[in-house]
Amino acid sequence: MELLLVEDNKRISEFVVKGLEESGFSVVLAENGTDARSFIANKEWDLILLDIMLPDIDGIELLQYTRYKKINTPILVISALSEPEDKVKALDYGADDYLSKPFHFKELIARINALTRRAKLDYNTPSEILECEGLKLYIDKHRVERDGREIKLTFQEFKLLKLLMEHPNKVLSRTQILDTVWGINYDTNTNVVDVYISYLRNKIDTADATKLIDTVKGRGYLIRTRE
Repeated sequence: MELLLVEDNKRISEFVVKGLEESGFSVVLAENGTDARSFIANKEWDLILLDIMLPDIDGIELLQYTRYKKINTPILVISALSEPEDKVKALDYGADDYLSKPFHFKELIARINALTRRAKLDYNTPSEILECEGLKLYIDKHRVERDGREIKLTFQEFKLLKLLMEHPNKVLSRTQILDTVWGINYDTNTNVVDVYISYLRNKIDTADATKLIDTVKGRGYLIRTRE
């Protein structure tokens, strides 16, 4: 398994590279954003470990670049920035998980394994297009349309909609959604699921369209289709 580590702090990068290689991973180090962008553009990686505070191109710009290029490699942000707004910003721009420094190495390995395992499940999804009541989600293209109208979604909104469309007429609890879309280590007390459901509704539904996402009080959310 090949990982790209984007980290400018020499002490931290040496520690992480040594530990990952001892755990059986192959690791390439990029010490600045410019080199990282080149590595990302020219090679497929199993996972990217990304610091936010870099000397040239910051990590948020790299996240935007990666997702704009339709590169779906799992990205684990590792940063000294630990405020909730920092985590939310990174996740909004396409990060799959967020680990604050300092961290325990065992937790880093656990998160890497969880993200790569989830990526393999996504890769094996049999259908490239999910459809529901005029709504189409193109998995490989990261494109969403409703009745021929393109709908622009953020990376996390896309993941949430994809999860709902993969389980039509099935109620998914907030915990299930958090686990799949934001990862098992996300704060379970957050209202991020409710907020993103609202975002999706505002983008997907129009005045004359069928409302697709239902709330089941006390249980969760589902996309309801005509049987």
